[in-house]
Amino acid sequence: MNLRSDSTQFKGKNGENYLFPFILITCLFFLWGFAHSLLDVLNKHFQDSLDLTKAQSGAIQAAAYGAYFVMAIPAGLIAGRFGYKAGIIVGLALFAAGAFGFVPAVGINTFGAFLLALLILFAGLTFLETVANPYAIVLGTPERAASRINLAQTFNAVGWILGPLIGSVLIFGNEAETSGNAALILPYAGLGVVVLVVLALFFFVRLPEIKPEENDPTDTDTAGAALLSSRPLIKQRRFVFAVVAQLLYVAAQTGVGSFFINYAIEVDSLQLTEMQAGLLLGLGGMALFAVGRLSGSFLMKRVKPGVLLGICALVNTLLMAVIIASHNRVGVLSLMLCYLFMSIMFPSIFALGVKGLGEKTKKASSILVLTVVGGAIAPSLMGWIGATHMNLGFIIPLACFGYIAFFGFAESRQ
Repeated sequence: MNLRSDSTQFKGKNGENYLFPFILITCLFFLWGFAHSLLDVLNKHFQDSLDLTKAQSGAIQAAAYGAYFVMAIPAGLIAGRFGYKAGIIVGLALFAAGAFGFVPAVGINTFGAFLLALLILFAGLTFLETVANPYAIVLGTPERAASRINLAQTFNAVGWILGPLIGSVLIFGNEAETSGNAALILPYAGLGVVVLVVLALFFFVRLPEIKPEENDPTDTDTAGAALLSSRPLIKQRRFVFAVVAQLLYVAAQTGVGSFFINYAIEVDSLQLTEMQAGLLLGLGGMALFAVGRLSGSFLMKRVKPGVLLGICALVNTLLMAVIIASHNRVGVLSLMLCYLFMSIMFPSIFALGVKGLGEKTKKASSILVLTVVGGAIAPSLMGWIGATHMNLGFIIPLACFGYIAFFGFAESRQ
């Protein structure tokens, strides 16, 4: 993929070239994708190491995604008051602190200690997502906003691939050689070191502070955009519908990822180990997720974002029905395939949600990021429904994808 071959989409209103800042921002997308996907490995690991039920292990996602509910609005306020760079630095600092927090948590060796470290880590990710998503949108031409954020999210998908791969090898692979949860130290302490290096880079590099109204990625119709941006967010129908869609999308994605390993190892005919199921998640599901993000960025040039979103969500609704009805090889294949169609959903819903909001973009962004709290709800509910038959728990993402399909097709008509 050559960013320079399509560098015109990174041009500002006055001819500024935002390609380098965009490349830096993509590093953040990669890092939080890696951290998010490690949760899917932690979920099964803690079921074994701390003797938790599926519903109890859902507290991992509840702590992580609960941080979004607590910190999204403060993150938006700080970004609005002090700018994009300040929000990024605060986010990276909390990210590193949470990652290094796993070291004392291993010594304490209680579930609560690990949840606290995750809460701090994901508080940092809340800042990064609140800032980086709208920043990627304004770093270039307005008409390519949806394509640009999908391109940035492609690097996020690469992180989602490497998380289960590295996590499965370092955590499941070292469980026998280490005592208790000591296998968690290497991946999380290593992640903390990487985040500190990125923090130092952002501290010394100058980033352009672009006001949304200067390079508004919302509407080519200036009068229409001005009318939209003058209304309170609660009266913006597109934005309100997008908030609900984003909440349900994160719930669906988190639920699918949390119990992928459980679903796969419960298929008797495959006889997979936990490490093999984790590798299947990384090399199968997450690889398709990355392919979808990359292809979605180019499809956005030819297909309306709402139409593409509706089609992908409808396909995933049907795939969830197959997963529920067929807990076998076909179900596992469908589970992997659903990642391909999930891939474009978050960035597409985000771009559609902030469309036409002008100076309200940062505030709207913080609210959209707050909806990531949906990930705190689905895993525990799915774990309870699927306590004895994991396939039944996937009725939750089925309902979520159904609404997202409605939102996408409805938006395409506007």
